[in-house]
Amino acid sequence: MMTDAELATPVAVLAGGVGAARYLNGLLSVIDAASVTAVVNTADDTTLHGLRICPDLDTVTYTLAGAIDPDRGWGLAGETWAAMEALERYASVIPQGSDAGVTWFGLGDRDLATHLYRSARLAEGATLSEVTAEIATAWGLGLAILPMSDDPVATRLLTVDGRDLAFQEYFVRDRHDVAIAEVRVEATAARLGDAARTALRDAAVVVIAPSNPLVSIGPIRALDGVDELLASRRDSTVAISPIVGGRALKGPAARLLDELGHEASVVGVAQIYRSIAGTLVIDHADADRAGEIEDLGMRCVITDTVMSTPQIAAELGRISLVSTL
Repeated sequence: MMTDAELATPVAVLAGGVGAARYLNGLLSVIDAASVTAVVNTADDTTLHGLRICPDLDTVTYTLAGAIDPDRGWGLAGETWAAMEALERYASVIPQGSDAGVTWFGLGDRDLATHLYRSARLAEGATLSEVTAEIATAWGLGLAILPMSDDPVATRLLTVDGRDLAFQEYFVRDRHDVAIAEVRVEATAARLGDAARTALRDAAVVVIAPSNPLVSIGPIRALDGVDELLASRRDSTVAISPIVGGRALKGPAARLLDELGHEASVVGVAQIYRSIAGTLVIDHADADRAGEIEDLGMRCVITDTVMSTPQIAAELGRISLVSTL
């Protein structure tokens, strides 16, 4: 077994929200934070109440700072909701079609401070990368947290009954309880950030975190040149399956895979990543599918991927770094 000092670094991690944040927490317990760059999905971002909200960036930040609400997996622990409760006063007067006074997307009182700061800095002309670095520093974090792009990117979902939904309308307002016919990423003018491109190019290992392959990692891959960059270093790119035993531990990943014509299994995940990742890490629950993954031309590593304890998360981090060596 390799010692921590022998683990491959630097590391770049393609990250969504909760699963990626928990993975990063484990990873940072086995290597120095300064060796890690998280390239985070921003296609879930939204503007509400005049504030720019970046859910995946904030979930990663709050988790690594030890401030996340452990039960919800998002937002701050010990949060209060006075502002949202006060907004309910205006529910009866909101004009049709207006987003004023929206309360279906809950913003905690202390969480609002992050969105106020981010929005003010963006209004001053700072880039999202600059603001994200400032927020990470304010929370005492030593790794680099990068938005995948400083340009606007949006995931939209077409429902089976013909509605065209923004991601947060689907995920939060409708509680991802509607059938989806199509996912599209609107990123025509967006480009991968320069620092993110450098991190993905120069890392000893690129890890695709256990995030939703379609709506968390998919938007990063939709940026021009990302798949080509990853394919060029496929042997040193490792993906961790977010599907265990045919189910997603959190969120709609399994359902979306099935609705959009993919197999909701580790084999389905392998088929999505096979062109850009040489290794797939799966849970012991799916060990019987390892041969099918290898038949697709990927190495298959079997370990505990359900990060129910800090020790399991740390071991998953360690294994992901040595799996390509």
